[in-house]
Amino acid sequence: MGSRGGDRERFDAAITGLGMLTPAGVGTAASWERIRQGAGTEAVKVPELADIAADFACQVLDFDAVAVLGRRRVGQFDRSSRLALAAAIEAVADSGLDPQTWDGARVGVVLGNGIGGAETWETQFRRLLDSGPRRVSPRLIPMLSSNMNAGYVSMEFGARGPSLVTATACASGTTAIGTARELLRSGACDVVITGGAEAPLTPSLIAGFSQMGALSRRNDDIRAASRPFDADRDGFVAAEGAAVLVLERAGDARARGARIRAMVSGYGASADAYHATAPDPEGKGAALALRAALRDAGVGPDEVDHVSAHGTATVINDVTEAHLIRDVLGDRPVVTSVKGVTGHSLSAAGAIEAAVAALTLAESFVPPTANLESLDPRIELDVVAKEGREMPVEVVVSNSFGFGGQNAVLLLTRS
Repeated sequence: MGSRGGDRERFDAAITGLGMLTPAGVGTAASWERIRQGAGTEAVKVPELADIAADFACQVLDFDAVAVLGRRRVGQFDRSSRLALAAAIEAVADSGLDPQTWDGARVGVVLGNGIGGAETWETQFRRLLDSGPRRVSPRLIPMLSSNMNAGYVSMEFGARGPSLVTATACASGTTAIGTARELLRSGACDVVITGGAEAPLTPSLIAGFSQMGALSRRNDDIRAASRPFDADRDGFVAAEGAAVLVLERAGDARARGARIRAMVSGYGASADAYHATAPDPEGKGAALALRAALRDAGVGPDEVDHVSAHGTATVINDVTEAHLIRDVLGDRPVVTSVKGVTGHSLSAAGAIEAAVAALTLAESFVPPTANLESLDPRIELDVVAKEGREMPVEVVVSNSFGFGGQNAVLLLTRS
């Protein structure tokens, strides 16, 4: 494995803390266990979506926000912020760092969020129409604004370093982690709390995705609805969720004896400059991001063991990504998509997949792609299906692609 990325020395950011709230489970352990099993899509019928062609979604069930945040505080936050805070609280505790003793000026927060407080916006707009402007909550703006997930996490831990939200659509969580690593590399921070959160399961948003034809309409078999890379896939299943990682410089983490799950060793970003919603069919923009991540880490294409794919289960995107992987990396790496279990949580997806990639490296176990019964013949890759695969894993690539042609790729290595 090389030591240089482009003209810079390779920089490893240690992942020392993980927090996850996904449709697969509340908490990292519960989420990872269900993802390892790959039993099927964790979808449920949602009464509020009853009039929409796709009337189901992947929710984070059994999440007790009151138990985590306290009854008095819960009403101050949109659901996306509750998810972000809960994931961050778990991640910081998992890292072994003590916010009471750290230098808050050296701690940053970078979270991905694409839509902001969607539930709050929809609820308050209905109140405006039904009851007039005097009934709108004075907390609407701080609950709605997409920057507030990072703001609230900064307040929670006294993190007074840079506080940012990245908004690159479904690549947002991955962009956030790449940006967080740069804050460590530059010396601006010693610790960064990073990841993504999204709670987009409102009638207007799901109706919008449905009208685009982006969602699966497998209403009679929702456990099998999200089918990445399958010949019979028909769209993604919308989801909510959050994942937060604590990053530190590798040397700092080792010096304090931290448990290091994995290293973020490379990052690349690019734009397709092609279409508002469709990927470049030749994958040229995405290839730029993937090759940039390899260069940044000083890793050759033939050294990648595993790809944690974007794998949304949409007809066009899965084929385009498969061709991209084969063109740049060949047919050596094994591939999986966790969205067969979790659905697609938009800006949180890349952060969830980065957390899963870290666990894959830590445990030498590649989880299966749920619901993959018959591989699309156009996808000439070794896609893990049916059962997970125990195997040596040293290098993982995690892909994320978003509307607007925004691409982000992380390269993770074993600690």
